[in-house]
Amino acid sequence: MENFIVSARKYRPQNFSTVVGQAHITTTLKNAIRNNQLAHAFLFCGPRGVGKTTCARILAKTINCENLQADGEACNECNSCRTFNEGSSFNIHELDAASNNSVDDIRTLVDQVRFAPQAGKYKIYIIDEVHMLSSSAFNAFLKTLEEPPSYAIFILATTEKHKILPTILSRCQIFDFRRITIQDTVDHLQEIVNKEQLSAEGDALHLIAQKTDGCMRDSLSTLDKIVSFTGGQLTYQNTLEHLNILDYDYFFRIMEGVLNQDIAGSLLIFDEILQKGFEGDNFLGGLAEFLRNLLVCKDEKVLHLMEVSANLKDRYRQMSGRLSAPFIVTALQLLNDTEIGYRMARNKRLHVEMALIRLCYLQQAVTLVSNEQTGEVVKKNLIPEGAPQRLRAPFPTPIYGKPATSKTITPPEPKLTIESGAARPAQTAQPVQAPAPTPPAPKPAPAPNPVAATPPPAAGNGGPKPKLTGLAAMKEALAAKQQQNANAVVKESIPLTAGAVAVYWDEFIDRFRQANKMTVVGNLQLAQTELRGPEEINITSRNIVQYRFMEEEKLEISEFFKQKFRNKDLILTLSLDESRQSEEDTGPVPLSSKEQFVRMMEKYPLVKELRERLNMELDF
Repeated sequence: MENFIVSARKYRPQNFSTVVGQAHITTTLKNAIRNNQLAHAFLFCGPRGVGKTTCARILAKTINCENLQADGEACNECNSCRTFNEGSSFNIHELDAASNNSVDDIRTLVDQVRFAPQAGKYKIYIIDEVHMLSSSAFNAFLKTLEEPPSYAIFILATTEKHKILPTILSRCQIFDFRRITIQDTVDHLQEIVNKEQLSAEGDALHLIAQKTDGCMRDSLSTLDKIVSFTGGQLTYQNTLEHLNILDYDYFFRIMEGVLNQDIAGSLLIFDEILQKGFEGDNFLGGLAEFLRNLLVCKDEKVLHLMEVSANLKDRYRQMSGRLSAPFIVTALQLLNDTEIGYRMARNKRLHVEMALIRLCYLQQAVTLVSNEQTGEVVKKNLIPEGAPQRLRAPFPTPIYGKPATSKTITPPEPKLTIESGAARPAQTAQPVQAPAPTPPAPKPAPAPNPVAATPPPAAGNGGPKPKLTGLAAMKEALAAKQQQNANAVVKESIPLTAGAVAVYWDEFIDRFRQANKMTVVGNLQLAQTELRGPEEINITSRNIVQYRFMEEEKLEISEFFKQKFRNKDLILTLSLDESRQSEEDTGPVPLSSKEQFVRMMEKYPLVKELRERLNMELDF
């Protein structure tokens, strides 16, 4: 029975041209070899499985090739290339720093560097996973890495460049490897499938490439597993089943349910997903990625950011055309918040189901459709008839003004508003000729029929009054409401008395006491409040420090009293009276050391007796 060789080893690139997705590095290395501008130390860094060790081996083989090709590739026919391919070359040494990371291993390597190659021009040392070396090993390697013999070249490879000492980085020529794109991975997998005479659908190869996230070694290993699982017939469904990935069809069905506000159908689809063994966070992440692709479809400039197969792109475009960009952005924000709170939720299933319910009702709103022919404002409710009664309650209809070139829309007089859960007719502002101070609002007339249209205003002696546009009507209504509120505030203002000021002042101080700001409390308690007029409150401070503190807090204190007395015309003044300053404000006079000791002996006679018995002489 012939030994099986995995695809990652069987189809490992043997020259620079077969390296996938790293053209910026292979081109640089070939030009350096062709122009004889090789550095003495290279550092290859990047994610796992993108070709770092492979490029290091190809570079080592190409450097010692005896018949270098014109394009900078090795010939694979000379003695040096053949010994390298057979694994018997004495000029190329590989060291796994993950298992040989001690200072003794590096010293052994440094001792080998002293011997010149017996055949070929260079001795190449490949150190893989170099970040695993200890600090002592790095320090033992520094001098040799900085000034190696002319025939020695070091190639270091690592996945974690940040763990390497800066002194090592400064001595190397650094090459950053990129993640392999999904399309490059699919093309390489398709090439291997053709060589192995297998059958594979394009969507199946796309799934493999997306699952492995830019790692070619993982892609080839996954391909070998699925080939064994399916017997060489790779389809979208069996690949989906083997990789345990959520099918895109689930998300399309979920979005259909959201558009139709079908809560029951959406919850059943989610239950079907859970029954297949998927967790809620996997579903949330997949749905968020699905919505992101729908948003990308909105603009052709960023369409290349959606890395899916050509068959799926058409379905994405069709679904994206049925959704607005604001809806998709809002849905993405909702899913992001749900995913953040998923770990903290006790009932995780209910947590995801609530997000689905909110998605279904995300589009429930009242839209205004302007009829260009009649100028009517038509109310259209997107909520289905089967929705609960509270979700089908009427919403206030805003009035929008039209441009000057279009026909003027006359807002309907009866307008429904919602107050405390019940709908009631609201008054509509009367049209006026020019902006003027708004008179007090008249007594409300009996509400007309909400469905009736607004009759045109009658012409006066000076001719017909011009109709207000929607924007002007909204401004007039807002001004009338503000006037009514101002009148109500004046009527309901509380009389200003010294007792009320003292009570509210204590309430203001209590705010800081609850916040445990006792320094502020002490400053405020020392101040004295008094009345200096029917609408003027004065606060007197005892010292300049307290006065400056009051000046900083004056705006907050003034707003507090205005709200409590419901009087926006109330005036707050500050004054300073240092004659009221007492010993409590300044504190006791500090005592000297001698005075403190004398007072201590007066209070405690034993201290005096102890001093006399020990014959102590104190130095004050």
